[in-house]
Amino acid sequence: MFKPRSGSLCYSTYLCGMISQPEMNFSLDLLSWYALHKRDLPWRHTKDAYFIWLSEVIMQQTRIEQGLPYYEKFVETYPTVNELASADEQDVLKLWQGLGYYSRARNLHAAAKVVADDYAGIFPQSYDDIRKLKGIGEYTAAAIASICFDLPYAVVDGNVIRFISRLFGITESVDTAETKKKILSIATECLDPLNPGDYNQAMMEFGATVCTPVKPGCEDCIFKSACWAYLSHMVDEIPLRKSKVAVRERYIHYLVLTYTQEGEDFIYLNKRTGSDIWRNLYDFPCLELTAEKNTGILPLQSFTSLLNTSAAVLGNVTDEYIHLLTHQKLHVRFYRVHIPEKIELPFIPVKVSDLSAYPVPRLIDRYVLAQDWI
Repeated sequence: MFKPRSGSLCYSTYLCGMISQPEMNFSLDLLSWYALHKRDLPWRHTKDAYFIWLSEVIMQQTRIEQGLPYYEKFVETYPTVNELASADEQDVLKLWQGLGYYSRARNLHAAAKVVADDYAGIFPQSYDDIRKLKGIGEYTAAAIASICFDLPYAVVDGNVIRFISRLFGITESVDTAETKKKILSIATECLDPLNPGDYNQAMMEFGATVCTPVKPGCEDCIFKSACWAYLSHMVDEIPLRKSKVAVRERYIHYLVLTYTQEGEDFIYLNKRTGSDIWRNLYDFPCLELTAEKNTGILPLQSFTSLLNTSAAVLGNVTDEYIHLLTHQKLHVRFYRVHIPEKIELPFIPVKVSDLSAYPVPRLIDRYVLAQDWI
């Protein structure tokens, strides 16, 4: 059993409801709070593993307000795992557009195919089998196993890490494997084996709505009399994390290349492959420069490596767009360039009127939406 810090009022026996003190039964108090205060979300009205899985994947690193419309679109478009499995990846990525972290969508699609092919469309019901599906880690597997199949696996997401760290006074960095293991041990010990699904959801909900990262509701918290961080005036310092990873600065110049053929406007797209950002999404041909060589707006001659014609006409050049990714900051300009006719290039010519059918990163979508010629 994890030993609380000396002087802490957070006894693990109390938290886990292991002693008979009705006024201090953590699990009952938490579940009672959850019954009264939980948000009314569509996936809380079902135990269907497909819908629970879908909600967990969409809500990873995503706010509820942003993710909810995506969940509803996916349920409407792909109401069963078999329909998701049979979809074209490009359509799945297009539906996902704007959520970011596109590997989640690719893994979701790949795992759906496995469920359809290897499990006859019936979601696996053991933790180990769930865990084997692509893109499903310990947290998502525990959530599905507990909520859908009442299996006693504790969930540990960012909300739970914050809640437990403050409650128990964990002052080590929560980014280390040792501390994560400690938090999982506490979460597992505190798990209500008779109602693991609601208990896990209550833990996450409490962290998301009361024990929040900024301005937590400590004064109204039902556990403040037993919270080490609150009693020690260290709520703002916990959880402790390592220094942030350095942000990589990137300087990208996009060539928005168009031509007209038989009265129809065409535009060249680039399909991103490899291991860089936005794999399997579409953007425009581009040049990427180092900070030292990035001197502002480039002359058209700079794009000769992308163009094999001298008949190109430079139109509008945008101001610099700033786009933030995890550990990356993109500095981007878009150069509208028109050529009189189609030329052979290692890019994909598509009708401008069909551009909306292609899944693009949010950055490209921002640019496209701002243009009156598209």
